[in-house]
Amino acid sequence: MDLRIFTEPQQGASYDTLLTVAKATEDLGYDAFFRSDHYLKMGDADGLPGPTDAWTTLAGLARETSRIRLGTLMTSATFRYPGVLAIQVAQVDAMSGGRVEFGFGAGWFAEEHTAYGIPFPADKFPRFEEQLAVLTGLWGTPAGETFSFSGEHYTLVDSPALPKPVQPKIPVIIGGHGAKRTPRLTARYADEFNMPFSSIPDTAAQFERVRAAVEDAGRDPNELVYSNALIACVGRDDAEAARRAATIGREVDELKANGLAGSPDEVVDKLGRYATEAGTSRVYLQILDLGDLDHLELIADKVMSQL
Repeated sequence: MDLRIFTEPQQGASYDTLLTVAKATEDLGYDAFFRSDHYLKMGDADGLPGPTDAWTTLAGLARETSRIRLGTLMTSATFRYPGVLAIQVAQVDAMSGGRVEFGFGAGWFAEEHTAYGIPFPADKFPRFEEQLAVLTGLWGTPAGETFSFSGEHYTLVDSPALPKPVQPKIPVIIGGHGAKRTPRLTARYADEFNMPFSSIPDTAAQFERVRAAVEDAGRDPNELVYSNALIACVGRDDAEAARRAATIGREVDELKANGLAGSPDEVVDKLGRYATEAGTSRVYLQILDLGDLDHLELIADKVMSQL
């Protein structure tokens, strides 16, 4: 099972902090460093020193790392025009030597749009679907040919569809709890389906819906990666786990029920259940205390080593 580090910088993290975590992610043997795409804090966090842009951050990290995959869970479709976003992602892919993965979502946090003057359309999902068609169309157009698209929300005429990513295909990640539209779009566009912050039974049920949609679309369901994003809070003993939980304002018992928490052996056991009972092959570990690099070291040493 692949383990990836997933951060939430809107809760409070500078670029330098993210760089430190990304370098630790690489040094400790994790598969990838991912970050959210938000411009406003959530809950009781102070959010200081303020938001960092996801693709600006990843561009910097692309030049400062050499092995780990880099990506978003999830880039918000409401933040950017698809043509501009296609250029940004392709450029960061080139800057990283072909290590980018593209998690993409419709957008949901209305308050951050209001705070920064970003339109928050009522018809987010139709726009999201058109953006997927534009992005994958631009990246997939052979060099020397042009790409055109005529939709309700976006129109492109004879685009040169440049620049091209380094990778032959940028891996696209779609996720969510939707029972119909999300599996359908996953089947059409995605290389990975991610189930965020969900129980094993709920994950298994959604994976089955996605697999059915992929098969109905004429694809092999086994072509996709099936992943979870889960909060992580691991301690060598109960006291250390409780200390880490308190630092992020949570209780250990709640985290054990809803995420990956407790001793390394407890976490290994739960990851095994996600694999065998739901079919999970990749997990994004949501790390909320970005100053606690010992946490990453412990998971790498005592959890990842057993997988």
